[in-house]
Amino acid sequence: MSPSQYFAPPRADALAGRRVLVIEDDPMVSEVVGQYLRAAGFVVDEAVDGLAGLRQAEMIQPDLVVLDRMLPLLDGIEVCRRIRMNWGALPVIMLTALGEEEHRIEGLEVGADDYLVKPFSPRELVLRVQSVLRRSGTESIPEGILDAGEFALNLAAHEIRLRGKPLVLTAREFDLLAYLIWRPSKVLTREELLRSVWGWEFGDLSTVTVHVRRLREKIEVDPAHPLLVNTVWGVGYRFDPVPLGTAGGAAAAGTA
Repeated sequence: MSPSQYFAPPRADALAGRRVLVIEDDPMVSEVVGQYLRAAGFVVDEAVDGLAGLRQAEMIQPDLVVLDRMLPLLDGIEVCRRIRMNWGALPVIMLTALGEEEHRIEGLEVGADDYLVKPFSPRELVLRVQSVLRRSGTESIPEGILDAGEFALNLAAHEIRLRGKPLVLTAREFDLLAYLIWRPSKVLTREELLRSVWGWEFGDLSTVTVHVRRLREKIEVDPAHPLLVNTVWGVGYRFDPVPLGTAGGAAAAGTA
């Protein structure tokens, strides 16, 4: 079965009923976002500050969080950091009024899977939510395990093992590593990764750069001198599944 089926868009009804928690203190933004998400078939819960958002996340166990960066009581950066500590791979899309690159990168580095800069199109947000969630469905996912060097990729179980131990990855980190594993020794441009993994035709290429850096911190012995995910200068990245024992991972279960 072709891996392209896994990265293809879902059926229109495949995500119906999935639960999205919107943590946003602006009532107008929250109302509009909620309306569009409900119209797309999602169940939507809302919170108006960071602490309330964390309490809601613990109670309802959402499938995805839409998170404003600038929140009262606890800002979005700290909320995202605690989500990663407590719920691991729970997908987070961050909303920010701060458009500077360093602010966007800060959100990605604490574990956000995606971001949108205000003002944004609610329709685009819905597409981003669908894009992040589509990997968690089970339809059209190839069965069996693909071995690549020290890695074992099991798409049906949504699991990647390194030296037999499951990696703790965010949703986007999983998507990115899975895409690389399917294409060993092939040079992939950042534009291609943005299009195939994120589902964006256009976007900030630093999104790919930050996720590659985070991925290296979890799988490379020395992230500053990578052996597995290599930079091909002026072109993009290449995944090289080195022989067992040549390199090892740093973030098996419990060490992310």
